Amino acid sequence: MNVSAITSCYLGPQISPEQFVSEHFFLYLIKGTIDYYDGSNHHHLQPGECCLVRKNHLVKYTKRKADNQFEKVVVVFDEVFLKAYQAKHPLSFTNYNGHDAYFLIQQNELIPNFLQSLNPYYTNEGKINPMFADLKREELLLILLQSNPELATILFDFSSPQKIDLEAYMNRNFRFNVSVERFAYLTGRSLSAFKRDFDKIFHETPSRWLVHKRLQEAYFLIEKQAQKPSDIYLDLGFEDLSHFSFAFKKRFGVAPTQLAERRQLASP
Repeated sequence: MNVSAITSCYLGPQISPEQFVSEHFFLYLIKGTIDYYDGSNHHHLQPGECCLVRKNHLVKYTKRKADNQFEKVVVVFDEVFLKAYQAKHPLSFTNYNGHDAYFLIQQNELIPNFLQSLNPYYTNEGKINPMFADLKREELLLILLQSNPELATILFDFSSPQKIDLEAYMNRNFRFNVSVERFAYLTGRSLSAFKRDFDKIFHETPSRWLVHKRLQEAYFLIEKQAQKPSDIYLDLGFEDLSHFSFAFKKRFGVAPTQLAERRQLASP
């Protein structure tokens, strides 16, 4: 089946573009590749592969075009839609204890058939007709639950994150550019409890600690691993190069580019 002939589409409500995943979504890659990182593991998605990206996780991704093309199908399973689905359909739950941000979905001939079935519903603007969007989302969910019954345990858990080890979580996820409020929520705390626990552990405010931790990592990457400042600042959670350079020089007394040049001259 020629899945590559399918046009990119997005079904469901828009989700936040930040590195925090606010709703579950299904992703099928048609053209190009995607590299994902969730703070612990790296994942690589090839054309013809699909996965479920889980809500309440932090995710970074890098898209790479193939022959100057990148095509994907994204279907969002938001909580409102899932609760409506649960009210209409009986569900069976199986044990699933995985914690990764990604659930890789095995190849299934029903999924390419579903993707092909989207073609008649495209509007002249290249979008799926909204009158049919929820019906198609429901159809896909039926397919996924039939072939991957453990997904029910993931999708229909509407609880908030539980309180977890704050120190280990922050040391693992400090590179993600999300708000302190997000970190509080993801560690199972109110904002005030998060700040209180953070001070007990790190003896510093979360915002100040995040900047210092990212700068320390930047110094290590430039000085010890010969990384270029322009290649690392985004991955370390800084929004622009000038802000990164200013903060780095203020912290270490030398601009990151100067440190890189010094390191290069010292190399044998």
